[in-house]
Amino acid sequence: MENDTNQDSSRRKFLKNLSAGSMITLTGMACTSVSCKQNSGEKTTLMTTDGKLVQVSNSEIEAMEHQHHPATPAEAREGIPGKKFVMVVDLAKCKNAKKCVEACDHTHNLTPDRPYIKVLEMQDNEKSAPYWMPKKCFQCDNPPCVKVCPVGATYKRTDGIVLVDNERCIGCRFCMAACPYSARVFNWGEPPREDENIPYSPETSVPSKIGTVGKCDFCPDMLRQNKLPHCVTSCPNGVIYFGDEIDDTVTNGVETVRLSTLLKEKAGYRYMEELGTKPRVYYLPPVDRLFPFEKDTELNSES
Repeated sequence: MENDTNQDSSRRKFLKNLSAGSMITLTGMACTSVSCKQNSGEKTTLMTTDGKLVQVSNSEIEAMEHQHHPATPAEAREGIPGKKFVMVVDLAKCKNAKKCVEACDHTHNLTPDRPYIKVLEMQDNEKSAPYWMPKKCFQCDNPPCVKVCPVGATYKRTDGIVLVDNERCIGCRFCMAACPYSARVFNWGEPPREDENIPYSPETSVPSKIGTVGKCDFCPDMLRQNKLPHCVTSCPNGVIYFGDEIDDTVTNGVETVRLSTLLKEKAGYRYMEELGTKPRVYYLPPVDRLFPFEKDTELNSES
C-alpha cells in the first residue's frame, strides 16, 4: 500500500515536471506521439528526473506532449514576428453580459476587486441614451507607462502588445499614475486559487506576485497558438473583434471582416485619442443597438 502511494506521488511529480518541460528518460518501451495514440489504453514505464520508475498512461503522456508551454520572461519580450495586433469593440452589441470579465478573471486568476476588464456605464450627454463600454488596457503605441518604469518591467513589443514582467516589477506604481485610462491594478494579496507548480510568464500573468502591477495583456500565450484572446471567444454577442493590422483583418470568432472597412463604414474611433497615446483598441459607436440598455442589477444592489 505504501509503495502504491509513493509511486502515485512520484507519478504526479513526474507529470508536473513534464508539463514544465523537464527532460526524462524512457525505459522499457519508447512512446512516441504515434504509438501513444495507437495504444492510449496502455501504460509506459518512465524514469523521473530523480531516478524513480513510474507507470504513466500513454494518453496522459500524449496530452502533455501537446500542452503549450508559456514563454519565459526573456522570450515574452520578443513580439510575434510579422504581427501587429489590434482590437475593435462594437458598443452596439454590448449587453453587459460580463462573460469577458469572467473569462479574463478565471484565466488570469484574479480577485473580483482587481479585474483587468471593466464594463462601464457611459452617457455622452444628458439627452443621449446610456450604453455599456468594456474597457481594458489599450496597448498604446505611445505608452506613458513604459516611459516612467524605472526598471524596465513594463515594455512594448514589436507586435504592439505592452506587457508587465512581475519578476522585475518593484511595485513603485509609477506606471499606474502615468496611465490615463486607469487600466492597471495592483496585486495587494493572494490570488483566489492556489497556482500549481507552473513557471511564471508575463504572457499569462500567472502565477501573480504580491506587490506588483498587472493588466490586460491581449492573451499572447493564446496568440502564439493561433487562438483568440479569452474575452473574444467568451462574449455571447460578438462584441469584441481581434486581429492583425498588417493583414487588415479582425474577427469576433464568428465573422471575419476587413479592419479598415469596419472602421470606415462604422466610424470607428479611439478612446481619448487626443492624449496622443495612440491606442490599439478601437470602438464602434453604439448605433442601431442589438439590445435595450438595462441597468446593472448587481451594481444597484451594492449601492
